[in-house]
Amino acid sequence: MRRGSSVLFGCVLALSLALMPAAGGKADAVIENEDTSYDRYLALGEDLKPEEKAKVLSLLGTTEEELGAYKTVEITNQEEHDYLGSYIDSSVIGSRALSSVMVVKTEEGSGIQVTTDNISYCTSGMYCNALITAGLKDAEVKVAGPFPISGTSALVGAMKAYSVMTGQDISETTMDTATNELVTTAEVAENVGDSQKVEELVAAVKHQVFEEQLSTAADIRDAIQASADALDLNLSDEDVENITSMMEKVAKEDIDVDSIKEQASEIYDKLKDAGIDLGQVDTQGLLERVGDFFANIFNAIKDFFAGLF
Repeated sequence: MRRGSSVLFGCVLALSLALMPAAGGKADAVIENEDTSYDRYLALGEDLKPEEKAKVLSLLGTTEEELGAYKTVEITNQEEHDYLGSYIDSSVIGSRALSSVMVVKTEEGSGIQVTTDNISYCTSGMYCNALITAGLKDAEVKVAGPFPISGTSALVGAMKAYSVMTGQDISETTMDTATNELVTTAEVAENVGDSQKVEELVAAVKHQVFEEQLSTAADIRDAIQASADALDLNLSDEDVENITSMMEKVAKEDIDVDSIKEQASEIYDKLKDAGIDLGQVDTQGLLERVGDFFANIFNAIKDFFAGLF
């Protein structure tokens, strides 16, 4: 199996840990009637050796002695297989649970802030996009490994943490959708060789899907291509189809369009910093270079990004 598959596993498990039900298998709702008195939550890989656990806690900004301030659970390797087995080969998932995640509730309107340490494949933006799909709001999320690992398993922990803290259930369908989003984003990023542009693409398309209530494959495909053109991102037909299929699932989730922009503000700031403030672009030059068809696409995406900023 190619390297990307093994690296991708780490990212997905990170997201999946946040989504998963409490230990004991899958359920219709992830968390029910849990203690929500904590605003700090830790999900630690069960198979961390003492020195590895100390390293992870240090990277997360805490110590063994301070664990009483956190609601803490351990993530098992079996849970990794349960929640990632549909997307990643069991041989890639392996036999040790190592990825760990801290989730801290922050003030309303602060958005989702993600940082990573020793995570070699999933970017902070990939986590952020997937966590928004899962319904997370206003939280600081830290993902860490004892040494460079892919980080997929931390997704599970982050979702579970948030669900316990807020008392809000996360359905199996939503968990699967968010996991699918992270996997697809990471695979496309590997294919095109630009993780930042791909995470920005996914954020932009997701906003457009909910802003314009897109649901058909054709409409979503058009949104993907228009956003890719604006980002100067070349996607293969296979990548477009994979993102389209993923977004068809995302479109069925109940996501507030304003929340997308608010919670992923860092990603949208990157778009603006990269010069994609299309309200100031001369479309006549584009018309001369690529013709009426692409100029029309450019105008559509211009209006979309103008709405973001």
